[in-house]
Amino acid sequence: MSAPALPALVPPRVRAFLADRRALDEAVAHAGTPVHLVFPQVLADNADALRTVLDRAGVRHRICYAHKVNRSRALAVAAREAGLAVDVASPEELDSARAAGFVPGEIEWTGPKGEAALRRAVLAGVTVNVDNLWELGELDRLARALPPGAGPVPVLLRVGEIPGTPFSRFGIPLTRTDRALAVFAAPGSRIELCGVAFHLDSGAVADRVRAAQACLRLVERAHTHGLAPTVLDVGGGLRQVFTADADRFDAYVRALRDGLTGRGAPLTWAGHTFGYHVDDGAAHGTPVFHKYGNTVTAPAMLAELLAAPLPEHDHRPLARVLADNLLELWLEPGKALADHAGVTVAAVEFCKELGDGTILVHVDLSRDTITPADQEVMMDPLLVPRAGPPPGPPVGVFLAGRSCLERDMVTNHRVFLPGLPRPGDLIVFPNTAAYHMDLSAASALMRPPPPRLAVVRTAHGFLVTPDARAGTGRRAVPRES
Repeated sequence: MSAPALPALVPPRVRAFLADRRALDEAVAHAGTPVHLVFPQVLADNADALRTVLDRAGVRHRICYAHKVNRSRALAVAAREAGLAVDVASPEELDSARAAGFVPGEIEWTGPKGEAALRRAVLAGVTVNVDNLWELGELDRLARALPPGAGPVPVLLRVGEIPGTPFSRFGIPLTRTDRALAVFAAPGSRIELCGVAFHLDSGAVADRVRAAQACLRLVERAHTHGLAPTVLDVGGGLRQVFTADADRFDAYVRALRDGLTGRGAPLTWAGHTFGYHVDDGAAHGTPVFHKYGNTVTAPAMLAELLAAPLPEHDHRPLARVLADNLLELWLEPGKALADHAGVTVAAVEFCKELGDGTILVHVDLSRDTITPADQEVMMDPLLVPRAGPPPGPPVGVFLAGRSCLERDMVTNHRVFLPGLPRPGDLIVFPNTAAYHMDLSAASALMRPPPPRLAVVRTAHGFLVTPDARAGTGRRAVPRES
């Protein structure tokens, strides 16, 4: 019987780079380890895939790259060169977007904002996605103070507490939106309602259909106030596909559950249950790693949403309703655009065998470097030996981080490698560009975050450059020949 496995999906462009030992070794020699590698061309491919779905559906649209997914300059430049707009959520992200070449009309500012951020957004001339009534009132005050002749401030109205959808802390409660519409319609207003938006932390298309219908009703109410919004913004949240083999993923989960209930060998570190609770000899509940088993791609999810019938609109598909009402669809994907656009490389420092035979492989990074705090990344890392194949048969190990904290386990589930690693061998963590590189990164032990390199494939091979040097020229990120 083969060992349990969680094979990671690795796109051809990334796999080709990892197979090019000279290119990989040069990257490691230049930056050392650990190091984050980003692949701007993969982001461009992802953008093309989403745009194809939208074009086929006949939907006028704007795709905004959610910059918070990764601080990489190269990925931001790639998004601009792919013809995308950008979604920023801080003054620093605004600066980064402008440095990447985005102009004010291509920038949307989302998320909670204080007075200083609102002032900066107004002066920058970007579209403001308003989260609450206080923000709206403050924005109205700032806009009225603009010099005569200044154009209106473009605004999207984010709504929340939509019946039938998961609760979100974001947005103006739907029941209070008439108060917001009155602010736009008030005499002397210098803010312009461009559209209505929502944000859902849900992958269910049915939830988004209910939210879209609520927003369309709000658009109709806005017209009764003399307003003319033209945008429906459905936010982000499109899915990623991490696993290369859903059946093997499911088999690993079954083996993990068997280990928790005592019917199989334990696959978890120090009694971790990953959100399961064990009762009457069975493991119940939803594990914290469930998203890593997803098999629905972002383009497929978007196509399903656009084709979904709206009961309140004679069951016409959403795409048709938008076209019939001359509405433009905005979306703010981050994960879907950065999907597979980055890997993180670490080096093995040493291996250690515990008294019960458990093997720890210590690497030169910490869990926080590549793992969102509340998750367990259920993908097998790739072992890249420095010299020849690893000795011995396949071995199950836990990866341990470099900090002197008990919790610094890079994996709390057992990982099966093709052999026992040696010091200096490389461990490659796939698909880390979408939040994993930045969301939880810490500088414990006074260690700086890993450097970031951009990798592009040209007609002459792979070009590896410091991410910070990504240009803003017409073709700073070349297409593969």
